[in-house]
Amino acid sequence: MTYELRRLRLNGLIRRLPRSNRYVLTDDGVRIAVFYTKTYNRLLVPLAAADQPQAPPELRAALKTITRHVDDYAAQARLLRAS
Repeated sequence: MTYELRRLRLNGLIRRLPRSNRYVLTDDGVRIAVFYTKTYNRLLVPLAAADQPQAPPELRAALKTITRHVDDYAAQARLLRAS
């Protein structure tokens, strides 16, 4: 935990409150946290649900296309496909 807090502090994402063991987000830290939260909610959650029946057909088709291209690339690079 100390290592992670130190890295966040050195990257300017958090700052330590004086005379305590508490940290707060900096303005950059807030911006990055909001960016990752929005990315997760708007992109990763729908993509993870794309193979479910309730997902829109366009999204399922897009995921199948991405999967096919990744599989083709792996075959060309002679990589074993993890199942």
